[in-house]
Amino acid sequence: MEKFDLLVVGAGSAGCLAASKAAEAGLNVCLIDLKSTSEVGKKICGDAIGKHHFENLGLEEPRKGEFEGKVLGIKIFSPDTRTVFNVMGEGLHGYLLNRHVFGQKLLRLAIQKGAVFLERTLALEPIIEKGFVSGVLAKNLEKNEKMKLYAKVTVDASGYTAVLRKKLPLEIGISPHTDKEEYEACYREIRELKEEVEDERFCEIYLNQNVAPGGYYWIFPKNKMKVNVGIGVAMKHKFPNPKEQLYKHVLTRELFRGSKVLDGGSWCVPTRRPLDSMVGNGIIVAGDAACQVNPIHGGGIGPSMAAGVLAAQTVVEALEGGDWSRDGLWRYNVLFMSSYGAKQAALDIFRIFLQACSDEEINYGMRYRLITERDVLKASQMGDIRLNLTEKTLRIFRGLRRLGFLKKLKEAADLMKKAKNHYLNYPEKPEEFENWKITTQSIIEEAKVKFGSV
Repeated sequence: MEKFDLLVVGAGSAGCLAASKAAEAGLNVCLIDLKSTSEVGKKICGDAIGKHHFENLGLEEPRKGEFEGKVLGIKIFSPDTRTVFNVMGEGLHGYLLNRHVFGQKLLRLAIQKGAVFLERTLALEPIIEKGFVSGVLAKNLEKNEKMKLYAKVTVDASGYTAVLRKKLPLEIGISPHTDKEEYEACYREIRELKEEVEDERFCEIYLNQNVAPGGYYWIFPKNKMKVNVGIGVAMKHKFPNPKEQLYKHVLTRELFRGSKVLDGGSWCVPTRRPLDSMVGNGIIVAGDAACQVNPIHGGGIGPSMAAGVLAAQTVVEALEGGDWSRDGLWRYNVLFMSSYGAKQAALDIFRIFLQACSDEEINYGMRYRLITERDVLKASQMGDIRLNLTEKTLRIFRGLRRLGFLKKLKEAADLMKKAKNHYLNYPEKPEEFENWKITTQSIIEEAKVKFGSV
């Protein structure tokens, strides 16, 4: 029986980078995935990623063939489509990936660095010994045989399913459960068009509570004749079927007349702040399994890559120091919260606010530029929102009898700042965590009460 330094479950963006960076540092690494080697990277996704993620992590940007289109910015449409925000800036330049080809590259990199890859291997549950996660009970799907894989540290990068996290005992210190209403059900298709898109350099996002309640629908051009088109709806109450909504409200547009489906599928994505703690004795959670996704637009490739790199760095340091307990791995929490978590927490507040807004309120807010394109860009980069409340705007909204909406928007901006500052002061030690967690819950509950989400 071989025992590894690091066992990574899930060969997605987070898992492959955790495996490759740890192996590069000299650790004995095992990476497993239920897919076959050739299938790794095939994932239903929006496919978009900002260029800045590669720059921040010092990673090579996608080469030709690994991406299908370049993005200059995003066009955000109001529910009545009368107002369009053209949001451009350094943080929004990026790529529409060929997710399969890009995923294959990340897997090859992990193997080349020395990680052992076990394909068609399903993680069943964590192995718990003396209060530590000491590995995984897994099943070889080809041989239909169960096996135990042991490691000093395990990374759960299994995506939305979070197969290990959901089976952890409470004493490990990682919440095994999350609220279904903080997720979106999504459906998307890759379609080949009969006629060219207007401008393939811009992704289009459409806000509409009737079509995509609690979410949005999108059209992301991969080139002039091929698009990624999809929809995400909040999994609240009796939410509509996203595929049915896409076919009824979006694919009936003239753009898609005579178009051909190349690929399609559904998935779920967390649209909330990260887990309060993502480490326990012998385990780290990364990527979608840790809810490390932008709560507004659902982009998760970049944060997952960052989490994979941080996980590897943390494990290397922990093993060098001889402590891979919760204390020894805690730095992963601190680093992720300061780099991404604080922004995501602020945007989680804005998500709660937006999901409680009517289409009419969003129309007014965009038409009268209560938040400008520059503010949207700043929010996507930093999690900050500045309100454009001039005396003229106040007169207009007083005349429209919409001052209550302005009040809620200001409260949302204030709570966003409060949440961000709270996360930037994430506890340096686990002993201070429970008090921090209580404050976190109070901020989220305050947002839900103020904006009518409870």
